[in-house]
Amino acid sequence: MCGIAGIVSLDADSPVDVWIQKMIRVQSHRGPDGTGSWTSRVDHLRVALGSVRLAILDLTAAGSQPMFSPSQRQVLVYNGEVYNYRELREELQGRGVVFRTRCDTEVVLQALATWGEGALERFNGMWSLAWLDRDAGRLVLSRDPLGIKPLYWHTADGCLFFASEIKGILAARDTRFSINPEVVARFLRQSLLDAQQQTFFAGIEAVPPGHVIRFDLFSPPQLQPALRRFWTPPDPDRQIDGSAPNADEARSELMDSVRLRLRSDVPVGVLLSGGVDSSALAAAMRHSVDNGNELQLLSIVCDDRRYSEEPFIDRMATHLGKAARSTRVRFTAHDAFRLLDRTIWHNDEPFGCFSPVGHYLLMQRARELGVTVILSGQGADELACGYLKYWGFYLQSLVHSREWGRALTVAAGVALRGTFLPHFRINEAKRYLPRWLGPRGVDICGRRLHWVDSSLDMGLGTAGLVERQVADLAWFSLPSLLHYEDRMSMAFGREIRLPYLDGRVISRLLPLHPRWKLRRGWSKWILRKAMEVDLPSAITWRKDKQGFANPQSEWLKNELRPSVERLFSEPMLTAAAGLVDQAALRRVYSAYCRQRGDGGPISFKDIFNPLALELWARRFEPSLRLEP
Repeated sequence: MCGIAGIVSLDADSPVDVWIQKMIRVQSHRGPDGTGSWTSRVDHLRVALGSVRLAILDLTAAGSQPMFSPSQRQVLVYNGEVYNYRELREELQGRGVVFRTRCDTEVVLQALATWGEGALERFNGMWSLAWLDRDAGRLVLSRDPLGIKPLYWHTADGCLFFASEIKGILAARDTRFSINPEVVARFLRQSLLDAQQQTFFAGIEAVPPGHVIRFDLFSPPQLQPALRRFWTPPDPDRQIDGSAPNADEARSELMDSVRLRLRSDVPVGVLLSGGVDSSALAAAMRHSVDNGNELQLLSIVCDDRRYSEEPFIDRMATHLGKAARSTRVRFTAHDAFRLLDRTIWHNDEPFGCFSPVGHYLLMQRARELGVTVILSGQGADELACGYLKYWGFYLQSLVHSREWGRALTVAAGVALRGTFLPHFRINEAKRYLPRWLGPRGVDICGRRLHWVDSSLDMGLGTAGLVERQVADLAWFSLPSLLHYEDRMSMAFGREIRLPYLDGRVISRLLPLHPRWKLRRGWSKWILRKAMEVDLPSAITWRKDKQGFANPQSEWLKNELRPSVERLFSEPMLTAAAGLVDQAALRRVYSAYCRQRGDGGPISFKDIFNPLALELWARRFEPSLRLEP
């Protein structure tokens, strides 16, 4: 696990050696265990590669990067983990490849040298990488199928820059970037983040997940990208219908996914929220770790009993036995607000709630405990229909297909279980509704965004439920969660691993017919059924879903109201830039504070998002061109 950076320049006199040092220095938090850089020429181009290292496998200096093949003609900088590296290593050794280290980085390099870009399809893991083949004059950038690990790129003035974090590119360019109005408008109007390759910084883009970008350094015009997809989600047409899915096989695949992700030369823990997703991972870890090893459970808890997961965390910790050690982090409204500036800097872009602050504090605690690798349950909700919205989408799809009987059965099951209506909030659901159907509100977007047509259809549309799940995996849900979880963990040099995003688990759950995910009023039915033998019934068959919850809406209305009112009353950079209508924002906030509970037309995000955008603009102002 590392942070990577690189530069290719058409100008032979470019100070790429100076630039690369700036890029790796600003990302040093990602790799506390060492740095490395290399500069050279490929044909008449100047090339620089750099890395900061978080040592997970083979803790010796042999695992340092950039890493070279024995001929010195292949060069790799790589951020991530390929969990099946032992199996790939054996296969490559059978082809005569000799290894000098015990780390997966060398396996990745030798696999690319042996199989070319086809090696990517053999990897079971998460990665972002830059592979330079000096003989072929080819530079390849790649990200894992779902974009768990980040990689950004930018071209300007005959140079290509790429880095694990946007701030790496900002450090090298030393210029001001315009703000991308479409990205801002989607954030303010639809609470969308990472819903496109473009970022808040115009001209800086993310390498698409499941793709490679190839640059031919020998053939003019150089630095022209060639984009190719190497992974696609399982085809929804393969939906399993009729006979019930095999829950034992689903359990076995999840167990093996966890087993692979325990491969580490440093301590491993698990994020435990008290829900079925994270509890299943903790149970799977108990089966895989040695009896003498301690199972470290890391949780965020809330003192407000309405949001507290502590009873379920206690129940799961008791179930796991004496070998489980539970660590819990609490934070107040003022802690959360105070840390927004720091966490937004690590995130590079705004975010839409206080959850990243909680993760930041939890990762800080993990570092204090010496836990370097942490398993997380991200992806389970998208794969197994864990969010409330999926009930609405499923009923809509059944109505579209005129399956009236099944629609009534599903609606009756939901009503009987009480799994939907008690938790439904129109202010949260409005982002999935057509504009004419959603509640009317004041538009707080500034004049610069009035003519920006950026809205994405987040409803079901004419697609089926599985296609809508794919959209959540690719655009609407998972990318923003992966974004902040990576940045908050890497702020303290911690590695997050995601067993639910193993390719085998995805192929098992995603194409499954919705009737096996949303069944008898239960969401994630197949996952609950698969893991019920390993979990307490009180957790397996929980009705509510909270995760790492906190009373953030009440915080904005009460404890944080003086701070929010002061920020909205001061001269706002985003207002001066034409991104936010400050007068309208103050009116909306005043109405929000008068609104009772969480059920009114104004949502928490309607207030928090412009607040976060303003704090982001202030934090990154030296790198922004803010004129309207």
